[in-house]
Amino acid sequence: MRLRVTLLVVATSSLVLISFLVPLALVLRTLAADHAISTATAQAQSMAPLVTTLSTTELGLTIDQVNAEITTPVTVFLPTGTVLGRLAPRSAAVQLAAGGRSFTAEAPGGEEVLVAVAGLPGGAAVIRTFVPASVLRHGVTRAWLLLGCVGLLLLMLSVAVADQLARSLVRPIKALAAAADRLTAGDLSARATVTGPPEVRRAAAGLNRLAVRIGELLAHERETVADLSHRLRTPLTALRIDAESLRDGAEMERLLFDVNAVERTVSGIIHEARRPSADGAKATCDAAEVIAERTAFWWPLAEDQDRWMTVDLEPGPVWVRVSRDDLAACADVLLENVFAHTPEGAAFTIRLSRRTAGGAWLVVADNGPGFGDVDPTQRGLSRGGSTGLGLDIARRIAEASGGSLTVGRSASGGGAVTLGLGSPAGPPEIARRHGRNRLRLRA
Repeated sequence: MRLRVTLLVVATSSLVLISFLVPLALVLRTLAADHAISTATAQAQSMAPLVTTLSTTELGLTIDQVNAEITTPVTVFLPTGTVLGRLAPRSAAVQLAAGGRSFTAEAPGGEEVLVAVAGLPGGAAVIRTFVPASVLRHGVTRAWLLLGCVGLLLLMLSVAVADQLARSLVRPIKALAAAADRLTAGDLSARATVTGPPEVRRAAAGLNRLAVRIGELLAHERETVADLSHRLRTPLTALRIDAESLRDGAEMERLLFDVNAVERTVSGIIHEARRPSADGAKATCDAAEVIAERTAFWWPLAEDQDRWMTVDLEPGPVWVRVSRDDLAACADVLLENVFAHTPEGAAFTIRLSRRTAGGAWLVVADNGPGFGDVDPTQRGLSRGGSTGLGLDIARRIAEASGGSLTVGRSASGGGAVTLGLGSPAGPPEIARRHGRNRLRLRA
């Protein structure tokens, strides 16, 4: 924008200067020519009395003396045919002036001033003063150079003024854009400086009000989530009391373990809602270890439902840019969908592999009915009595790490979900973010 404003001012100033300086230069050239011709005419007229009073010899000496002192040579054509002064041809203009007319005519290399002098025996004499082109343009080049320097100085001054004007316009706009970028990056404390033209000040004030409103809405949402999560403590406490009253020790320990896990999850939700932190984007974990733990957790349920469960994990640590709890939540979502939306006895496969660019691919494929034509990643889309949030949560976690989530069909015709997890040091996959492309797995 700064460059465009400067170019606009330069173009406008150039047009104004050209429309002013070019006519002025032409006027100066005309004035210089008129001045030279006027001077030559006055000189020729001043010699007219000498032609009628002096003798031919005296007149010739006087004309030679005048020609030695001036740059416009003088020639006198007498009626007798004698030519005094600078030799010049008796042109048609001279013959016309001999008839008693005085005028100015063009000549090769300049102009000639012809003054007719009457009162001589035999006719009229003609005084010819030749004005060379160099005399006609005397001082014009210097005047043009001066005008060019003045025009260049004015143009440079206009550029300087335009640059300062553009800077005063662009600086608040850049500050406004920087504040908007900080808000986009999640910094809700970013505020734009209200300065500059009225329109920019209005936009900055509107952005600041928007930032305040976003902060208020997020704070309200966090408090609401924290309050709702805190309400779960009462039924969890009752559930713990019921579990502790069981007589079967093994079953009591198992239920208490599950209750403790739910309590830890609720406490984590309350903590994150009331004290949001930006460190989640830096969290990493070993995907192979987390997926191994979650598959071991779901293995007994698969045995109870007579499901053939195939687990194919990449050996060694597979580091991803996802926290341990988030990855465990993603795995539980994918496996829970298999148990909830496929008939008992339907086999499924869990495969964890490394990505070429770093990170990991987590694929959960089953032999169930598949997803059909409905996109299950749409938030709030409920099927089979679920909340419709599981796959959307998994998708957001994957995209926050720099990966993606895709759904499609497995090799057996069932459903398949592929979760791409970003590398701890790798850049986000911008091109694949928010993508919900169908993925067809092949055997």
